[in-house]
Amino acid sequence: MVEIKSASPDEPRRSPTDLLSIGEIVRRTGVAASALHFYERRGLIHSERSSGGHRLYPRHVERRIAIIQTAKRLGIPLTEVAEQFEALPEDRMPSLRDWNRLNASWRGQLAARQLELERLETEMNQCIGCGCVSLGSCRVINPNDALAAQGAGAVLLTPITPGEIDAEEIDAEEIDAEHNT
Repeated sequence: MVEIKSASPDEPRRSPTDLLSIGEIVRRTGVAASALHFYERRGLIHSERSSGGHRLYPRHVERRIAIIQTAKRLGIPLTEVAEQFEALPEDRMPSLRDWNRLNASWRGQLAARQLELERLETEMNQCIGCGCVSLGSCRVINPNDALAAQGAGAVLLTPITPGEIDAEEIDAEEIDAEHNT
C-alpha cells in the first residue's frame, strides 16, 4: 500500500519520486483535477493508484504540468507537447537540458508567429486612412489581389468588368497617366 503524505512546512524536504495525491497536485499547480485527468488521458502525465484506487502522482509531474501550462500560454498545441514529451523520461523530473531542447524547438515557431503578427500590424497600419475606394483591392481584406504588386490602395480608379484586362498586363504608370489626362 502506498502512503499518502500531506504537505506541511514542518515536513522534511520531499524527494521528486514521492507520490502526491491529486488534491496536493491541484493545490500546488493551480490546475483543476479535470485538467489533470485530461492530461493523463492524453499521455502527458502519469499516475499510480493507491490500494483504494486513488490517483497518486510522482512529485516530478509538477514540472511536466508547468511545461504544459507554459506551452499553453505560448499557443503550442497539446499534440505537439505530447510529441515532445515522448523524448522525456517518465521516471524523473525534466532537466534543464530537456527544457532547453523544448525551448529551442518552440522558439522558432514563436519567432515565425511574431513575424506574422508584425506583418499583419504593418498591413493594418498601412490600411488605416489609405483611401481605398474598394475593399476588393485592400491588402488586408484581399491579400491575394492580382493588383497587389502595383501597390496598396486604389490602384484602378475606373471600374473594369471581369475579363476586360489581364492583371499581369496592367502597368501602374499607364493607369496613372490615363487618369491624370
